[in-house]
Amino acid sequence: MTIIFDSRSDAAKQLAEALARYRGRKPLVLAIPRGAVEMGRVLADELGGELDVVLVRKLGAPYSAEFAVGAIDETGWVYVAEHAASVGADSAYLEGETRAQLEVLQRRRAQYTPARPPIDPKGRIVIVVDDGLATGATMIAALHAARAKDPERLVCAVPIAAPESLERVRTYADEVVCIAAPREFFAVGQFYREFRQVDDDEVVELLARDAER
Repeated sequence: MTIIFDSRSDAAKQLAEALARYRGRKPLVLAIPRGAVEMGRVLADELGGELDVVLVRKLGAPYSAEFAVGAIDETGWVYVAEHAASVGADSAYLEGETRAQLEVLQRRRAQYTPARPPIDPKGRIVIVVDDGLATGATMIAALHAARAKDPERLVCAVPIAAPESLERVRTYADEVVCIAAPREFFAVGQFYREFRQVDDDEVVELLARDAER
């Protein structure tokens, strides 16, 4: 197994170099919680932009919650992966899973930005960041959510991705920036030396830094 990144912070700094052309253009960095919010904070600081979250949740498979069969954004828009039915995610299952994950998104919005609405992406350079693409489902939902707000340019930024997932998300963004897409891809965490869990309190603290400026 090849380690490519020391941490999410290290990955974000490498992404910032790959996105250097947006430095000084005040991009809006939209991070997918929770792991990518630390990365989003680094990117926003490095590029002189703002940070917010784009709230999406994977729809987990019936017998493996970590395996995505789709994703949902906070408006209720749902992306269903082509492989969903083959792993037992029929329409009844997806309806229940969608309902449960939408409730999680509603709680997170109330917790993460209780004092303000989401930052408006309209007319802005928007960079949607995650710590990696496995199936690509959550990124597709995130890009769809951002596109609906009419940004000037929509960029997907990830440090690591499964090659087929990287191709899958390309049609949803104006630009895709990825540092590595190795053929032997099993999980995002395999490419990080340190890949810790990020809790909700840390997300709130990272988002609060923009409000304090």
